[in-house]
Amino acid sequence: MLDEIALAGLEAKRLALDARLRNVGRLMVAYSGGTDSAYLAFAAHQALGAEMLAVIADSPSLSRAHLRDAVAFAESQGIPLRVIDTHELEDAEYVRNDGSRCFHCKDELFKVMALAGGPLGFSVVAYGMNVDDRGDFRPGQKAAAEHQVLAPLAEAELTKEEIRTLAREAGLRVWDKPASACLSSRIAYGLPVTRETLESIEKSEEALFAMGFRQFRVRHHGELARIEIAREELERMLSLSMFAEASAALKRLGYKYVTLDLEGYRSGSMNALLPVSQIGFNGSQSAATSDGAE
Repeated sequence: MLDEIALAGLEAKRLALDARLRNVGRLMVAYSGGTDSAYLAFAAHQALGAEMLAVIADSPSLSRAHLRDAVAFAESQGIPLRVIDTHELEDAEYVRNDGSRCFHCKDELFKVMALAGGPLGFSVVAYGMNVDDRGDFRPGQKAAAEHQVLAPLAEAELTKEEIRTLAREAGLRVWDKPASACLSSRIAYGLPVTRETLESIEKSEEALFAMGFRQFRVRHHGELARIEIAREELERMLSLSMFAEASAALKRLGYKYVTLDLEGYRSGSMNALLPVSQIGFNGSQSAATSDGAE
């Protein structure tokens, strides 16, 4: 629980966010359904009403379950929403899957949003970057800067935990939603991003979700699938019967080898394998801790 001083500080940040949003004009929000972008879309709708539009990018890198959930949340809050198709898989630089992949993804997103928003009178775009994201390896931030995309949550100095608190106080069901980057973030750098690989990852994670797990990743290393499960859930996986069930499910999807990562789930584990030269792509030399923007 936050003490009175912390609550007062958080309320000041919320008011600063509200004031910022009221002064940006007609606004499109890059929306994924995650906590940060969902709260930003909610706050923008509260401030601007019909003068805002949430936009979600649909492509093979977005799981169908996450798309359905994102659409359902927007509908439940009465937030204007448009689903647009993006075509990052047609970009050879994205498919190559090096450390700049997220840049090419966000570059495509912001280009498509600009094309869609112009005829509708939307010239300003915002996305859900928060203060904590500033120290992460997120090439998408470079794309946002190049397209002059606003980051109102970061401008209001809101941290991830503070956004979750505000979302909870607003009664938003997404307040404790686990972080979830795009499916491409599960693919080991250097292996190409293909529709078939993305489909295998999506179905693998659906299988683990059906087994009752909530916070996890299936990391794709070619013929090998590496399962990361949050530490608080890891003990449940540690039985021969669960090993057999998970292995059988993923092998049915084409993997020859299935392994459990003993370190458990951690965001951005693929980034730890990148050379320092690529980690500095977005101008930051800090540790790689993020597995993609929300």
